Amino acid sequence: MPIEQRYLRNIEALTEEECRTLSEARVAVAGCGGLGGSVVEALARIGVRHLRLIDADVFDETNLNRQVLCTETTVGLHKAEVAKRRILEIDSKAEPEAIVSYLDESNAADLIRGMDCVVDCLDTLESRFWLAHACQALGIPLVYGAIAGWFGQVCTVHPGDASFASIYGEPFGTSQHERLGSLPFAAYATAAVQSAEVVKVLLERPGQIRNRLLMIDLLDGSMDDVELA
Repeated sequence: MPIEQRYLRNIEALTEEECRTLSEARVAVAGCGGLGGSVVEALARIGVRHLRLIDADVFDETNLNRQVLCTETTVGLHKAEVAKRRILEIDSKAEPEAIVSYLDESNAADLIRGMDCVVDCLDTLESRFWLAHACQALGIPLVYGAIAGWFGQVCTVHPGDASFASIYGEPFGTSQHERLGSLPFAAYATAAVQSAEVVKVLLERPGQIRNRLLMIDLLDGSMDDVELA
């Protein structure tokens, strides 16, 4: 079957078979705000048609500075539902699933079961640890991302890789973005790297950010690797 015209600009960077693989893949995006909204946009456009969108929060005016799915018309609406609507605007053949629920220790495994990859775009340390533990238990690769101020960080964690605790230590405390703010370009840059990692995971491409943490510094214009034990 010939590739759809909408994906012609993927070819050369991706093969036709890889495009088909993406269209059949199942990806969960946990958190549909600053990072998650941009990840959803990128994955929908590159051809991932089965996206599970997990978020119980609604948009408010403080999200307008950085969250691509937040506009004056979506303030007050559920982020997961807005993300689903956006995907269908991009691709009417997509099959997004909006789950308006907070992720916690009791439901994390059920929310991601059956996925080929999970994207961590959450904003609390507790929920990040619950998600990481569920991914390890179910054998699902996890693409982690976080932002604070001018900075971002990304890594990909496969079952058996360096523990998520290597990044944060204990799962309780204050998130950095609460102290440093959240700027739009940090969200977009970090989400772009996360999206690329998801595609590499789904296509089993080399060069994934595994057992190391990619540190993005947009104030200094640099990227550095930190090895994870």
